[in-house]
Amino acid sequence: MRDRVPDLRSARVLISNDDGIDAPGIKALERAMKRIAGEVWVIAPETEQSAAGHSLTIRSPLRIRKVSKHKYALDGTPTDAVLLGVQHIMKNSPPDIVISGINRGGNLGEDVTYSGTVAAAMEGTLLRIPSVAVSLVTPNGAKSHWKTAEDYICKVMEKVSGLNFPRGVFLNVNIPDCPTSDVTGIEITKQGRRKIGCELLENLDPRGNPYYWIGAQRDEERSRSGTDLEAVGRNVVSITALSLDLTHTGLSKALKETFS
Repeated sequence: MRDRVPDLRSARVLISNDDGIDAPGIKALERAMKRIAGEVWVIAPETEQSAAGHSLTIRSPLRIRKVSKHKYALDGTPTDAVLLGVQHIMKNSPPDIVISGINRGGNLGEDVTYSGTVAAAMEGTLLRIPSVAVSLVTPNGAKSHWKTAEDYICKVMEKVSGLNFPRGVFLNVNIPDCPTSDVTGIEITKQGRRKIGCELLENLDPRGNPYYWIGAQRDEERSRSGTDLEAVGRNVVSITALSLDLTHTGLSKALKETFS
């Protein structure tokens, strides 16, 4: 089964993110999509939900705040925002495509397993809506080139308009943070290796009790050819097709032989 990306000129686009309803990245994405899409809805968390992963709120109620026409904030996770957006807020006019971002910071390698930005696209995919996650690979403390991100997400979306996505597959787009003129191209890549959590800080609180803080440093392979990490290092826009099916067919075959 496949999900077809619609002609954007007449499409209803649902935008969400994990940086919150007031983040500059979601405003940049809204501006970009209004340039090329028929109708743009914004449904996002009230506050930052970075590294929330694909978490769903099931132990407490959720509240929705209408910000303006076609714009809503929700006191939950990115997954909650997309789920309620599709099944409640836009119930009578479901979105044709879900786009999550623009995240301030890359979602590369194993980042995708933690990312709330990617999770919003995952939820759209589970709801059988073509979905895209987009990030601007901004180093910590650096100024973000939002115009570059706007220009290139428009180029990417115009290219994939009309494309058939296999069921359970979505796109993860990472844009290098540099002036538009310095971007060297767009490439289709594979997921690289980048593991957060290699830095763990320990300290004592004022009462003498230990606490721990997971740092932002990552163990990563930046030079492996063909990966998202290597591409953005060359100022290339990286597009990676990700699958929700985590089954490893090779090991499954070996296991069947072992247990037969």
